Amino acid sequence: MKKFFKSLYVHNQLYVYLTIVSVCFLLSYWIDMLYSIAWILFIIIGVLFLVDILILFNRKNNVKAYRILPDKFSNGDINPVSIMLEHDFRHTIYIDVIDELPVQFQKRDFLYSTAIKPYEKHSFEYSVYPVDRGEYFFGSINVFCSSVFKVVKRRFQFESNKMVMVYPSIIQMQKYDFLAISNSLSAVGLKKIRRIGNTSEFEQIKEYVSGDDFRTVNWKATAKRAELMVNQYQDEKSQPIYSVIDTGRVMKMPFNGLKLLDYAINSALAFSNVALKKHDKVGLMTFSKSIESFLPALLKPTYLNKILETLYNIDTKFNDSDFGLLYAQIKRKVTHRSLILLYTNFEHISALKRQMPYLQGISKKHLLVVVLFENTELEEITSQDAENLQDIYHKTIAEKFAFEKRLMVKELQKHGIQTILTPPEKLTINTINKYLEIKARGLI
Repeated sequence: MKKFFKSLYVHNQLYVYLTIVSVCFLLSYWIDMLYSIAWILFIIIGVLFLVDILILFNRKNNVKAYRILPDKFSNGDINPVSIMLEHDFRHTIYIDVIDELPVQFQKRDFLYSTAIKPYEKHSFEYSVYPVDRGEYFFGSINVFCSSVFKVVKRRFQFESNKMVMVYPSIIQMQKYDFLAISNSLSAVGLKKIRRIGNTSEFEQIKEYVSGDDFRTVNWKATAKRAELMVNQYQDEKSQPIYSVIDTGRVMKMPFNGLKLLDYAINSALAFSNVALKKHDKVGLMTFSKSIESFLPALLKPTYLNKILETLYNIDTKFNDSDFGLLYAQIKRKVTHRSLILLYTNFEHISALKRQMPYLQGISKKHLLVVVLFENTELEEITSQDAENLQDIYHKTIAEKFAFEKRLMVKELQKHGIQTILTPPEKLTINTINKYLEIKARGLI
């Protein structure tokens, strides 16, 4: 009996019926004939109430629902969720679905309504947009079923407390992986880099075919085979590349719902995948007040899973990062000349100058690329027209901060340190572009 009352709900349409009856009773004070009509309508509503309960709570009539979720959600991307519905009713039923979404989404108004024909299966899809990594718990799927009379509703509940892990952007990684294989990287903004000089290593000697460069003709092999032979080259491989991520307080700043740290993590994952496809060794290091994680540069197809698991557990701290400790760790652990991509952020030129000796120390033995973030919200302020004194003040301060960012780039370049100044949403594209440029120029 308790279960029955827990699943019994009154349909909103019933209040409409009762309102009509109440109006009839009210008007019967002046029109006598409406009094009898009101009682007849009230009795009909009572009968429909009982009939509706018998229809909906008949054991032969049942509803099933289940949720189709991916194994992992991709942070900072739109992830699809599907719900399948089926029933055993002999007539059309009207269904309202309320899915209890994880608390991280802060969405409490989810509602999907539809009518399903007899014995018909129905499915629908909605999307979620996670902005934090971690465990996301879905609650129950609440299905409210009503008949054509729409007097009462019966609630069914399915799949309570289902958990999905939110990982760094797997969707973004797979997108660039696919584009790299299909040679369509320019479609998303990746540049074709012109090679300067010979930065490739020898692969094999092959027969000359039309279109081969005459400068690659191997005359000794040509004399032996009595036919034209050319040298074939390939990009240099197995070069060590490290993604170094600052997890200090400067990386906690949010843009479009995502922290700078999450943009850096998504970029590092996609970039590591592309580098592995190019047969380079990839490694990872995260630091703030201490060295939190270190993965040596290796060339293994399965190494990306280890990088993914390491990135999943990273979070920002409220400490100032210790660049001196980073310099000491790189000097001790990274013994071969490597490409080091340092994801960090400086809001003031004075903050950069304090860390400059350590950055210079790293760049003496390695090719250091410092990744800085543009504050896109400042660009919006600087592009607007100032209409009053307060607007002039805000625009002046915004232009000052924007100018300091460009000044930081010049300061780093003056000391021979490569830089990437990018909006957060274009970080992955610009990072991969820089990597391809460095490979083409043979800087490592």
